[in-house]
Amino acid sequence: LASGSMGDPTQTGATSDINNGPLAELAAEANGFVDDLVAWRRDIHANPELGLDNPRTRDLIIEALAPLSLPIRTGEQASWVAADIVGDPDGPTILLRADTDALPMTENSDESFSSVVKGRAHTCGHDGHVAMLLGAARLLSTRRNDLPGTVRLVFQPGEEGHAGAQVMLTEGVLTDGLTNPVTGSFAMHVTPNIPTGFMGTKAGALMASADEFSVTIRGRGTHASTPHFGVDPMPAAAELVGALNSMITRRIEAFDPAILTVAHLTGGTTHNVIPERVLMEGTVRCVSDHTRSRVEQLFAEVVNGVTAAHGCTAEIEYHRGYPVTVNDAAMTALVGDVCHAVIGSDTMFPLPSPVMGAEDYSYVLQQVPGAMAFLGVCPADIENFLEAPSCHSDVMRLNEDALPLGAAMHAGVAIEWLTRNT
Repeated sequence: LASGSMGDPTQTGATSDINNGPLAELAAEANGFVDDLVAWRRDIHANPELGLDNPRTRDLIIEALAPLSLPIRTGEQASWVAADIVGDPDGPTILLRADTDALPMTENSDESFSSVVKGRAHTCGHDGHVAMLLGAARLLSTRRNDLPGTVRLVFQPGEEGHAGAQVMLTEGVLTDGLTNPVTGSFAMHVTPNIPTGFMGTKAGALMASADEFSVTIRGRGTHASTPHFGVDPMPAAAELVGALNSMITRRIEAFDPAILTVAHLTGGTTHNVIPERVLMEGTVRCVSDHTRSRVEQLFAEVVNGVTAAHGCTAEIEYHRGYPVTVNDAAMTALVGDVCHAVIGSDTMFPLPSPVMGAEDYSYVLQQVPGAMAFLGVCPADIENFLEAPSCHSDVMRLNEDALPLGAAMHAGVAIEWLTRNT
């Protein structure tokens, strides 16, 4: 989450009318088993797993849930885990989601529990996500007899580029084993760039779509002293970089924006040979389906037009990745109410704009209404939260004091949503 994108945590939201209810007890209760939350988090942090197959993390989750005697289902094509806390079996069902996978990078945080696996690191906070949802399982299981419905806890691998949410949806995570299918959902993501004890979210587009492109520009190679004997793809590539950026600023509406980044450009082998081809790669981020489709259409037009003007041809590969993460307005308001009740008055602040990162929880939100919110985990020794190393930094750290708050928020959202939807 980029510095400066989170708004002002001192902004206040609507004051909840449930502040004095039982939800206010959740955080204190979660604090009572904070040692377990920290132990789960640190175990996962030291032993990160990648992609869709996270067997060690899956087994830790199942072991932690075992004392709660919950019906558990595991995935077939990915190591996801679903556990159901059933109150009234005829009531509605809400899904709470935590992601489990790490990033393929090296950690340099110098934590005593840093990754013991070279080239793998929990630098996006998913270890904390798992611990918080395990804590919520404990809070909710003691209240199961009072739940007017079912809470489905889902631990999902493959968020970091592997679309694990899609795999779960295909394998029936919203319907299988349930009397009533999932009709509401909630997820959290930690960020060091919000102070601990605060949360941020917004209705509507919360996070961007993420698409990737690859363009191979083909000309005809020749010696650098005789460019007229060949067709040089280098000038076409150079012009195309500028043309694509102009396309975004001149052809896309400013209030429905897109970001296009050419991040990789390579061609040639030496100083005096005009190459046959140049490779260009990059990414596109949008916050609406309309602009996403518009950029894809214009991209092909600009690439083909510019390269043709230089006598070259272009081979385009355009891959649609995660869609826009869109928060349901009613669920977003509910999350704000619960935050004020669970964490404290005026602890939820509205984000001024979407975050241009992407999230595969967006696939779940395409199927059922729900919301994602950002939980502040700024380390206690960092005074300015905007200067804290962000998610995906090799020195990213989180404040473990936030883990009980996250567990309480998951439980509180589930209880309040079930109450309002029965």
